[in-house]
Amino acid sequence: MLGCRHTAALGAHITPENFVSTTPEAAAAPAPLTSDALLALILSSLNEDAAENIIDIPLAGKSEVADHMVVASGRSSRHVGALAEKMADRIKQASGMLCRSEGKQMGDWVLVDCGDVIVHLFRPEVRDFYDLEKLWSVNPRDKA
Repeated sequence: MLGCRHTAALGAHITPENFVSTTPEAAAAPAPLTSDALLALILSSLNEDAAENIIDIPLAGKSEVADHMVVASGRSSRHVGALAEKMADRIKQASGMLCRSEGKQMGDWVLVDCGDVIVHLFRPEVRDFYDLEKLWSVNPRDKA
């Protein structure tokens, strides 16, 4: 165990340079995405990973929580979880932003909070049950 006199001696050698990297790589952090750029990245990611029935719900004037809500379906619980994980990874790579998610373990309904865009990913039957599009006054999907 270190005594007080040893701790003071160790502290004399600690400088900010030991903690903060001054290399050019550290200075080149990704720039934050605008709301529209974030939405475009999310829609692209969902399309690339074969999400189904992707709907963008503009929330301007309806909610202060976010600018957009995206609702999409996956074919299975595993697909829903993978959609959420890959989308969050792409956003982190592009902007350094961490998205928070709920429900990935079950995979029936995953909510991903990406700041200006909220994403709801469902299995089809769960999506039909909750029908968020109707709740937010969007023209409901054709139920054939």
